[in-house]
Amino acid sequence: MSDRIIAACDGAAKGNPGPAAWAWVIADADGRPERWESGPLGRATNNVGELTALQRLLEAVAPGAVVEVRMDSQYAMKAVTQWLPAWKRNGWKTAAGKPVANRELVESIDALLADRDVEFRYVPAHREDGDHLNAIADQAASDAAVSQQAAGTALGDASMPVPAPVRSAPARGSAPRSAASRSSAPRAAAGGRAAPARGGRSIKAKFPGTCPCGKQYAAGEMIAKLGTRWGHPDCPSPVPEPAAGS
Repeated sequence: MSDRIIAACDGAAKGNPGPAAWAWVIADADGRPERWESGPLGRATNNVGELTALQRLLEAVAPGAVVEVRMDSQYAMKAVTQWLPAWKRNGWKTAAGKPVANRELVESIDALLADRDVEFRYVPAHREDGDHLNAIADQAASDAAVSQQAAGTALGDASMPVPAPVRSAPARGSAPRSAASRSSAPRAAAGGRAAPARGGRSIKAKFPGTCPCGKQYAAGEMIAKLGTRWGHPDCPSPVPEPAAGS
């Protein structure tokens, strides 16, 4: 529909915790970036940066808006789309009985979602073929984490942040990685983001199914083992609910 908003948001922390920031970028219905904003958070975690980015983005769009939100943070998406109902039922305790971390941010986002029609879309980060809006938000958040200065269209910054170049993936037939690098591949990347499931053997799916990212795959499509489940080879392994968060 013509009034649909496409947007992306991201957080960053130089260290976890460390100097942190948030950022969002809003595009027109055709995906062309129109305006952006970023802001510092002082010393905070990546999770706080990611949740704050979503909160500030939702505050920037009017109630009743139809919004597609693109994010590379499974934690932030799952917190407000999957874990939130159970947290409320459990008196804001996790499945492990610990207090939910970042509760005020999650509650604020929950209230903002109540009067906005929001569709979340997970997009992998730092890829040559990745989402352009997410790359802009990622760069803006990273810049703000370093400078600890607010920036954006409303502050007179007309030019969009330019994403840093992404290293190309190794060509097929290149030398295999060392055993040490292979063993570290499934671990979470610095800052709490899940690392892509690299090195796992891909096979053709015999039956249709649902990837941990939430999207379906068809019979005959290439899939790989992601933790204890199967899904798209380029998707990260599922993020478990945090016991107490960060």
